Amino acid sequence: MDEKDLIAKSQEGNEEAYGVLVEKYKTKVFNMAYSMTFNREVADDLAQEVFIKAYYALPRFKGKAAFSTWLHQITLNHVRDYLRKSSRMKQVPFEETRGEHSTHEDEAEQRDREHELARRKKLVHKTMATLPPKYRIILSLRDIQGLSYEEISRVLNISSGTVDSRLHRARKMLKKKIMPFFEKEGG
Repeated sequence: MDEKDLIAKSQEGNEEAYGVLVEKYKTKVFNMAYSMTFNREVADDLAQEVFIKAYYALPRFKGKAAFSTWLHQITLNHVRDYLRKSSRMKQVPFEETRGEHSTHEDEAEQRDREHELARRKKLVHKTMATLPPKYRIILSLRDIQGLSYEEISRVLNISSGTVDSRLHRARKMLKKKIMPFFEKEGG
């Protein structure tokens, strides 16, 4: 069953069809919430709330934009509302991720590389958290979520030119803030 059929069945109240949509988008919704809150528990709660909101809003979904864009917009608005109401942003360490395993490297070298990669990712995420929200959001949507400029334009309701300029400024700000850490380490 394709996405349009799943949406139509979900709009008719078919919970199984909606469950398939949730499975398809749950990681993206969670990642977006996490990239804005830096708290796994809060992001998980917010993601669940987003899917409840989206379910009740489905009858109003007309298909003018892609379902993913519509869902990203709901997520963005819901997380912004949460942040406004809580007026705080908690940070938790970025989860260590595993690099690709190489059959030629021994385990100690692999662990060192994974540790260094996780440390750098943590540094980037901590530094991102210091950026103004409009720049943090645009970096998250493009560089973490992988949305196109057109999708970001629809989600944020700004022009593609504004997306491009904000993204350029955000990357420049991030680089300026993070370079002293890497220069101090010699690269």
